[in-house]
Amino acid sequence: MLCNATTFLIKMGLGVSKCEAAPDPTILLPPPPPGTAAPRGAPEAPVVNEKFKNNPGSYEDLSKKCKEIFPQPFEGAKVMINKSLNQGFHVSHTLTMSLHHPSGYRLNDLTSASPAVTPERRPLVLLGEHGPQREALKTKFVVQVMNSKFAGTQFGLDFKGRDFTASATLANFNLFSETGIGVVHFLQAITPKLCVGAELMYQQAPQIPGGAATALTCSGRLTTDESIWSAFAGTNNLGMSYYRRLNEEIQIGVELENSYQQQQFIAAIGYQFELPKANFSMKAMIDNNWTVTGVLEKRLLPMPFLLSVCGSLNHVKNQFRLGCGFSIGA
Repeated sequence: MLCNATTFLIKMGLGVSKCEAAPDPTILLPPPPPGTAAPRGAPEAPVVNEKFKNNPGSYEDLSKKCKEIFPQPFEGAKVMINKSLNQGFHVSHTLTMSLHHPSGYRLNDLTSASPAVTPERRPLVLLGEHGPQREALKTKFVVQVMNSKFAGTQFGLDFKGRDFTASATLANFNLFSETGIGVVHFLQAITPKLCVGAELMYQQAPQIPGGAATALTCSGRLTTDESIWSAFAGTNNLGMSYYRRLNEEIQIGVELENSYQQQQFIAAIGYQFELPKANFSMKAMIDNNWTVTGVLEKRLLPMPFLLSVCGSLNHVKNQFRLGCGFSIGA
């Protein structure tokens, strides 16, 4: 899939193996009729700051809507318990049982943090964010602890203006060993439907020829009434994504990426089918490697339970994977 450099930092330096699209926090609830109270227990509608109504969002979320269409496959059995302690702190417990992947238990302090676990690396990852919702400045700090030592660190800073967003990230910087990665993002809104931006990544390490390397990527996004187009072109790769909502039940997405260094081309098409009244949803995709993946999700209301069934089949390698998950909580 199309992963930006910041996600790449976590993947290479902090042990995360996949891109996960974060839930959209900007969904507003309709106000109650005059003279009536909101339903008991219903979440309060967030207040939209008019100052940032033309803000294009973060560079990381240029193709967010398309990424949300594609399923996140898993194999074996998985049980997850989510608990919201307060508005800004969430805890998740995950128990995984698999024949082809490492099995075990994970405790995450944030449900959005889902680093990979391998037999050689079973780190503890702590992720914290600070910044009032929809305010201009937000900071993020990630620490990875393994074998009682700091195995990785990452610090990020986001500044949101009226019609732009600027971000900076530092990962695993060590002045003594002269190693580390730095990334700078900038995204500017040209019109309410068009935005362009750039990403500059700098990496320093002794094993790199010349001791350091830089990579520049330019990106853009065009939003219409029914679809979203995004594209990027850099020194190492180029790609594009397309998202469209066909109706209230069906959404589709297409992703293309060509990597110069790995000499690899990736093409994938996916869709999401939802039946809100039945509390049922399905995500499926197929890529140019003839891998077909599907995830079915069913909410077992009125209890806060979510049942997930995942299947993945590679027609070329004749490999089949099946997963079943059960989530408790939000």
